[in-house]
Amino acid sequence: MSKISQITRRDISNKAKAAKSIRQILGSLSAVDQGMAEVRNEYGSGHGKDSQFKGLQPRHTKLAVGAASTLAIYLLETHKMRKGN
Repeated sequence: MSKISQITRRDISNKAKAAKSIRQILGSLSAVDQGMAEVRNEYGSGHGKDSQFKGLQPRHTKLAVGAASTLAIYLLETHKMRKGN
């Protein structure tokens, strides 16, 4: 289980109607972190690329940005909730 999943799963009450489903979604979101690291390693500018290198297709770029944005917003809102803001 990833750190992200561990951080946020405790916020879901077992009594919540959709607790299992929400935890499942959180588990999927936690995979975003790993996936983004792997995409960055393959396509990021931090590693030398030859002249034949082709980047991500626009639809894959949008998928990565959307997933990362969703995760970031959720984590920020969770942090704010815990601080009582």
